Amino acid sequence: MIDITLENFQDELIEASLARPVLLDIWAEWCGPCKQLGPVLEKLEVEYAGRFTLAKLDADKVPQISSQLSEMFGVRSIPFCVMFKDGQPVDGFVGAIPAEKIREFLDKHVPGADEAEAAAEEEAAQEALAEGDTEGALEKLQHAVATDPANDDARFDYVKLLLQLGRADDAKVAFAPVIAKASVVRRFDALQRWMDAIDFAAPPTGAAPAVAELDAKIAANKRDFQARFDRARLLVAEQQWTAAMDELLEILMRDKAWSEELARKTYVAILELIEPPKVKVADGQIPPDDPTVATYRRRLSSVVLS
Repeated sequence: MIDITLENFQDELIEASLARPVLLDIWAEWCGPCKQLGPVLEKLEVEYAGRFTLAKLDADKVPQISSQLSEMFGVRSIPFCVMFKDGQPVDGFVGAIPAEKIREFLDKHVPGADEAEAAAEEEAAQEALAEGDTEGALEKLQHAVATDPANDDARFDYVKLLLQLGRADDAKVAFAPVIAKASVVRRFDALQRWMDAIDFAAPPTGAAPAVAELDAKIAANKRDFQARFDRARLLVAEQQWTAAMDELLEILMRDKAWSEELARKTYVAILELIEPPKVKVADGQIPPDDPTVATYRRRLSSVVLS
């Protein structure tokens, strides 16, 4: 439980709610119902085991904040509880309502136990990756997907890491439950294109064209877009991302619409694959761009809009 003041309002309420929901209890020392509600909320915070944070604000000591929230929700009495998510007040309730009603309110906004556990595992996996612990990250992502199969973020990161490690067969198994989403979810489409490139570079029968063979075709005809695209796919399979995008740009500069915009779609897929996880920031702030992603986005825009 956290006491909110003017000094910590931004950090402990607004920014903290970017990571997990924060329930703000607006109360006062003279308010009898407030004293009834307070212990109930504290017990629920323990019961929900970290799935939300309880914060308390004394309406008499910090009237600037309590008045603003009361006006926003059209409330003129306390106790008044406001749920903050992603840096914003999103819902609230008034009065010392029963614990069961509060649970119903919380369950609308607070992640379920499995969902919360998976999200925590995914966050821990990103920290492990930042520290160079690839195997630890892979184990955490695998657990996150098993705990909450509907967590698309965790599944994307898990399949992506398997592909980065050269475990294409395992990646395909992990990707299978969401393969139908590839046509509507850009990140899954990107994974599908990566796996297709891997299959192209190492087909079950026959052999992929050699780079030297493709280079010869391109040298003979700079508009041999199929050769350029095949070369880009070989580069994708080898995780040579910028080189692949450079080759795709060569197609786009000559024919943007070639093969139903296949070059552009593949280029966008690569940007999805190399985009690092976004750092959560306070509302109104913009996360910093990865320099490579930013550069290649500008190049794509320059070519497509020319």
